[in-house]
Amino acid sequence: MARLEDTRVPVRLRLAGLWTSLMFCYVYGDYFGLYGKGKLQEMIDGSFGPLGPTTAGVLVGVSLMMAVPALMVFGSMALPAGLGKWMNIVLGVVYAAIMLLTMPGAPAFYLTLGVIEVLLSLATVVTAWRWPRLA
Repeated sequence: MARLEDTRVPVRLRLAGLWTSLMFCYVYGDYFGLYGKGKLQEMIDGSFGPLGPTTAGVLVGVSLMMAVPALMVFGSMALPAGLGKWMNIVLGVVYAAIMLLTMPGAPAFYLTLGVIEVLLSLATVVTAWRWPRLA
């Protein structure tokens, strides 16, 4: 059997892939959460879980929080290397911390995705930290 070519994936592409994978896990976690008993009724009643009443401010805040990882897919590819490295490190730590704060008391599916999300966030930090330098 012929050996397969194994091309090294550039760091920018790896980072964009990590942020993309993270976003898919976020979306699936939120989607599966809709199947929780009483969740849809809470939404109809205007409750945003632990954040309290669903207000325009809460929705804007959560939208901004979720926009950052989505923007980092592009940012990882387009930002100057130095800025990209540090934004990936800082935001990777921040989003790992956010997940760790939201996991206590969560259902098993959310904990499963949460562990994956923390690992993806930390892989982003490690990948950015090891950003190759010019010779």
